[in-house]
Amino acid sequence: MTRRYRARLQRRLMLAFTGYTLLVSAVFALFAMAFVYVVEDHFFNTALEHEAQRQQASRAAGGDWLVPQQSFIRLYRPGEAWPEDLSEARQHEPRAHELAGREGRHYHLKSLPPEGAWLVAEVSGELVVRPMRRELLLWLGLWSAGLALLALALGWWLARRTSAPLRRLALTVAQSEPTRLPTDLAQQYGDDEVGLLAAHLARLNQRTQDFIAREQAFTRDASHELRTPLAVLGLACEELQRRPDASLRPALATMSAAIWQLQQTVDLLMALAREEGPPTLAAPELPLLPQVEQLVLAMAPLLDRQGIALEIALPATLTRPWPPALTRLLLSNLLANAISHGSGGRIRLEADAQQLRLGNASAPPPAAVLQVHAAGRGAGLKSEASSGLGLGLSIVRRLAERHGLQLRLGHEAGWTWVGLHARSSDDFTSS
Repeated sequence: MTRRYRARLQRRLMLAFTGYTLLVSAVFALFAMAFVYVVEDHFFNTALEHEAQRQQASRAAGGDWLVPQQSFIRLYRPGEAWPEDLSEARQHEPRAHELAGREGRHYHLKSLPPEGAWLVAEVSGELVVRPMRRELLLWLGLWSAGLALLALALGWWLARRTSAPLRRLALTVAQSEPTRLPTDLAQQYGDDEVGLLAAHLARLNQRTQDFIAREQAFTRDASHELRTPLAVLGLACEELQRRPDASLRPALATMSAAIWQLQQTVDLLMALAREEGPPTLAAPELPLLPQVEQLVLAMAPLLDRQGIALEIALPATLTRPWPPALTRLLLSNLLANAISHGSGGRIRLEADAQQLRLGNASAPPPAAVLQVHAAGRGAGLKSEASSGLGLGLSIVRRLAERHGLQLRLGHEAGWTWVGLHARSSDDFTSS
C-alpha cells in the first residue's frame, strides 16, 4: 500500500507539471498565431486606408481617380464589375470586408464614399503567415512537446526529491511495532513540513510508549500487591474450614469462592500485563469438558449462594487447542460475569466445533453494548447502571484477541449470550 501511494503521489506531481506546461504552451501558441494574423491583417488594412486617403484627396481637389500605388490594390469605380469569385463571396457575406475567393485568392475591401467606388486588395501573393502556417504550427508543436518532456522530467525529479523523505517516514512508521515505537524521527529529517510531521509523530510515539509502560507497570504492580493478601485470606479460610464449628462453613465457602474469583481476576490482569505480542494457540488439543468441570467445582459455592442452575451441553469428545490457563481465565471471568448479571437463575454453557458460548437469562444489555460486541470490534461500553458488564467483557476480549480468539455479545429470546470462537473455524476441532 505504501508503494502504491508513493507512485500515485509522484504521478500526480508529474502530471501537474506536464499539464501546466502544455496549457501554457497551448495558450502561448494561440496568442502567437493570433498576433501574427492580426499584424498581417493590420498591414493590409493600413495600406488600404492610406490608398483611400490618397484617392479621396485627389477627388476633393477636383481630380480623377488615381492608379493605386500598391500593385496588389485595385480601384473599382462605381458600376465596374468585380471578379466573379469576389462577387459570389460578397453575396454570401455582404457586410464583410475580408473575403476568401477561389484558388487561394484572398481579398480585403475598402469603400470610398460617396461615389460608391471600392478599393480591393487581393493579397494572396503578399501573405506571409498563411503559406507558412503549417511550418509555424509544427514549430510551435515541437517546442510544446519539448517543454512538456522537460516539465515531465522536472516533475519526476521534484516528485522523487519531495516524496523521498515522506516515503522513508511512511516506511519507518509502517515497520514500527507497539513495543518498539520510533521516538527519534525528528533527527532524520530537515526543518520542513515532513520534519514537523516526524517531530509530532515522535512525540506521539513517546507519549504512547509512556502510557503503555505506565499501564503495564500499574497492572503488574497491582497484581503482585494483590496476590499476597489474597493468598493470606485463602489460607485463613482453609484454616477456619478445618475447625469443627459448622455454622461458619457457609460463610467460609462464600468467602473462598470470592477469594478464588479475585485470584482469577488477578491472573487475568497479569496475563494482560506480561503479554508482549499476539501468541498463537498451543498445538496440543485438550478435552474441554474436564476443564469446565474443574472450573464449576471451584465456583460451586458461588453458584449455590446465588441459587443459579448451571446447564452444561458439551460433547465429551470436544477439544480445544487452548492452554488450560487460558481456558480457566476466560471461562471463569465469563461465568462470573453471567452470575453477576443473570436474573433468571439459569446459566447455560454450550459448545460445538465452531464456537463456545455462555448464556444467562437476563434483560437485554444496553443497545450500544450490543452493537459494539455484536460487531466484534473495540472495547466494551459500560452503562451507568451496570456493575461490570462492558468493562469485564472488554478485558476478556483483549485476552482472547491476543490468543487469536473473538468474543461477541448478543441477546435473543430473553437470553444474553457471549460467544467465543477462533478467527478461523479450523482452529476448533471435535475428535
